[in-house]
Amino acid sequence: MRKIILPAYVLLIIILSACNSTRITSVWREVDKKVSLNKLNKVLVVAFFSTETARHKSEDQMVMFLEGKGVASYNYLDAGFDKKNETALRNKINYDGFDGAITMRLVDVEKEKSYFSRDAYYPPPYNRSFGGYYYWNMPFYSSPDYFAATKTYTVETNVFSIKEDKIIWSGITKTTDPEGVNKMMEEIVLVIYKRMLKEGFISKK
Repeated sequence: MRKIILPAYVLLIIILSACNSTRITSVWREVDKKVSLNKLNKVLVVAFFSTETARHKSEDQMVMFLEGKGVASYNYLDAGFDKKNETALRNKINYDGFDGAITMRLVDVEKEKSYFSRDAYYPPPYNRSFGGYYYWNMPFYSSPDYFAATKTYTVETNVFSIKEDKIIWSGITKTTDPEGVNKMMEEIVLVIYKRMLKEGFISKK
């Protein structure tokens, strides 16, 4: 039997098709702009996260999705390069033949404490005294499982054209309670890719 090898982007779609913790909340795109993935040469991937580990994992996830055309900034911009010199950075990426750049930035982390009850219970109407009310309610509120905290991560993803030296696509995603940085970035990459395909921003031709 012949072994079928699927491209990385197809595998991601199959594996993550059921993901529902990440959603796109807003998108901006340059009117009528289209990008052919097959015609791209190199794309620089830059992640702006609070820790080095998160930055590396985020860039690696996006690079994997670009099927050999993505270059992680932590591998490309070494410690000796002056990252604050805008002109030097622009000259370097143009000289090295980059077509575009993708940036991912953690914009916000929202924390919310929600109230949950395992078993709905309503005290009898005659428990109107403080003692009675306290007696019936305290066991539920003192349980560590009664309150649940959720975290929602807002990430901004931008796509830049290096040749035109401008932004051509931007999107905001929100991910609730991700299972680590890798999982969050997998979901973000997937929903962004599907959105770009749907609106005709990218194509494989």
